[in-house]
Amino acid sequence: MNVQTTIEKKIRDNISLEFLQVENESHRHAVPVNSETHFKVTLVSDEFEGMPLIARHRLINALLKDELAGPVHALALHTMTPTQWQVKNQQSPDSANCLGGGK
Repeated sequence: MNVQTTIEKKIRDNISLEFLQVENESHRHAVPVNSETHFKVTLVSDEFEGMPLIARHRLINALLKDELAGPVHALALHTMTPTQWQVKNQQSPDSANCLGGGK
């Protein structure tokens, strides 16, 4: 199973989701072709109601601890409640451009 699929499965198996998108953004960075090192995760869940942003991120980081200790170098998390998702017009923020490695 590739890293992206593993991330998706771990999140789906542990959080009740309204929306999940996992994007491999490695191609935007100075890494070899077909790398799985940089990911953007957008997830929407009513489980996040009343939960501070840092607690949401800690929850996801705990689920993905093995990936973060291994192949994943960067993980951009956009964790929202359904109401927050609607306010953002169901759009996740664009990622910043790579600033290192000659890109």
